[in-house]
Amino acid sequence: MTNVLHWTTPDLALTFVLDDGPVRLTAVRAASQPAGAEPDPSQPLVEVRAVGHGHSSNRQAGTVLGGRLRYTGHEETGNTLRIVQEDEATGLRITSVFEAFAGVRAWTEASMIGPGSLELTSLSSLVVGLPSVDADLYSAVNSWMAENRWSKRALRDVLADIVRDPHHHVANSRYAVTSTNSWSTGEVLPVGVLVDRRTPNALGWQIEHNGPWHYEFGATARGGYLFLSGPTDLEHQWSFELTADNSFTTVPVSLVAGTDVDSVFAALTRQRRAIRTRRPIDDRMPVVFNDYMNTLQGDPTTEKLLPLIDAAADAGADYFCIDAGWYAEGDWWTTVGAWQPSATRFPNGLAEVIHRIHRRRMVPGLWLEPEVIGVRSPIAAELPDDAFLTRRGRRIAEKGRYLLDLRNAAARKHLDATIDRLVDEFGIGFFKFDNNTMTGPGTDKGGTSLGQGLLEHNRALLDWLDAIQARHPDLLIENCASGAMRMDYAMLSRLHLQSTSDQEHPLLYAPIVAAAPAVVLPEQAGHWAYPITGTSREEFILALVNGIPGRLYLSGHLNKMTPAELELVRSALTAHRAVLAELPSLVPAWPLGLPGWTDEWIALALNGPGVSYLTVWHRAPGPSTVTLPIPRGRIAPHFPTGLDNWTYEWSDDGLVVTANTAEPSARVLRLE
Repeated sequence: MTNVLHWTTPDLALTFVLDDGPVRLTAVRAASQPAGAEPDPSQPLVEVRAVGHGHSSNRQAGTVLGGRLRYTGHEETGNTLRIVQEDEATGLRITSVFEAFAGVRAWTEASMIGPGSLELTSLSSLVVGLPSVDADLYSAVNSWMAENRWSKRALRDVLADIVRDPHHHVANSRYAVTSTNSWSTGEVLPVGVLVDRRTPNALGWQIEHNGPWHYEFGATARGGYLFLSGPTDLEHQWSFELTADNSFTTVPVSLVAGTDVDSVFAALTRQRRAIRTRRPIDDRMPVVFNDYMNTLQGDPTTEKLLPLIDAAADAGADYFCIDAGWYAEGDWWTTVGAWQPSATRFPNGLAEVIHRIHRRRMVPGLWLEPEVIGVRSPIAAELPDDAFLTRRGRRIAEKGRYLLDLRNAAARKHLDATIDRLVDEFGIGFFKFDNNTMTGPGTDKGGTSLGQGLLEHNRALLDWLDAIQARHPDLLIENCASGAMRMDYAMLSRLHLQSTSDQEHPLLYAPIVAAAPAVVLPEQAGHWAYPITGTSREEFILALVNGIPGRLYLSGHLNKMTPAELELVRSALTAHRAVLAELPSLVPAWPLGLPGWTDEWIALALNGPGVSYLTVWHRAPGPSTVTLPIPRGRIAPHFPTGLDNWTYEWSDDGLVVTANTAEPSARVLRLE
């Protein structure tokens, strides 16, 4: 007998099949979309691998245990649905949990109801049955200074289509996207969109983990599947001994639906806002000046900082962050860890510089890389080996740094004392938390698998961040990892700001800025604006435009700029503050499609109920024209104003934009 469970949230409708086989999630659609005919994919809702219960395939789908699970009940409480399945032979109990927000957030809980044990080697957070793999996948690669590079591919180009009837098997191929190591976005992004080619349906997801993760697609007898998970054995050397006293919970994932790419990213934007933990201080959204990019580059001194502080205050910055090197007597890379101000850089003490920041009515901030201890730091000898990530009892050392294990009390005590001291002594209100060193596959300390040791450390890091903000509710923290190498919503659901790149070339930064809202909230996207004195007016403007459609993160030698250049900076901050007032309600769209790395024209729209901000970049020299297919409205230059070398007119096809400049240029427009 087959029963169908329809679970509808304000934004999403899910259909589950409950019969004498494993539970199956057979349909996901936007709640506003008509139901239509429900497909019946054969893919189980949960896939489980364990030692002794494997299958001969690299696929994470089609598992023996996943196929043996049977429905035992479900419960709906408030905005939460829990579906329970069991395998009678092993005593495995699986609970699939769904929480309704703007989409749904899902994870899997595994436990044993008998005396036995299972050595798990893979457990899905969620598996979605697809009616077809005749679809286009939008996904992104991510690397240092070349973040957010999105592409589109047909799933059928990577999944073989062979004859399917009772006498032929389904192709065993898969298309897999995997992130290894501790940089969750070091190579690829944990976000994707699948657009069905046959129907106006699109599915979007994100994996919310600050460490390794995996997703994959494959064809099945009656459609296909999307598998989402954290670490696995095959991909990440992860396993977990499951007993009656030792349960396991996967990393969470979010799922949304829409009709096309832009509607899915709008839904993901609303979902990120819904799952984000906000404190009153997060409503402030200050303009932060940071001394690093195209400025001091990790070499701060009192002499260099004091004029920068005055210039930043005069320009209108709210916070002033001193970046890397403030603690170093020489090399700032291998000496990290003690976090004491340098005596040679600050002859009269760091307090002199901090006092100037306070006196100029700005909040002081400091760069910190809390998770590492330099091999040349005195702290390296003071802390026990157990305070560090180890393999076979030896400290993991990567590029001159040891890696703290945040599960360890001594490691956390050292970091807590550091944070509390800097806040109490200097009134620090902002930290730029960086992370420039990867861990490798993990730690086997305590007898765990390498992947499980890393997962436990990842979760301990999140607990540590929560504890900091509980003790210091007015503290803002930026999430940085060599720019955006850990740009995930385990971190961003609890931190204030995300550095979107370390890219220093304004023209190369433009596609990074434009694509950022696909993976991070506009109000959390810290885009560097680092105008360089002496450059042409258009290049100076373009560097400022890059910061406006998000959180403008100001840098540059403001103290060396001409009055005309400083007036442009102040004008950009005024324009940015107008966007800031609307930003928490805006959702992204891309009139020219998601930007390509070498595109000549790039456009990003941030749309609200009554207003849109449209940022347009032209990255080639000489005059050029482009038509943006957007609804007609009242349009006005937002930044810069008073220039007439870009023109705008409406046609039947949309807004016709012409850049009449001899060099690359960019503009921000306001549409009502």
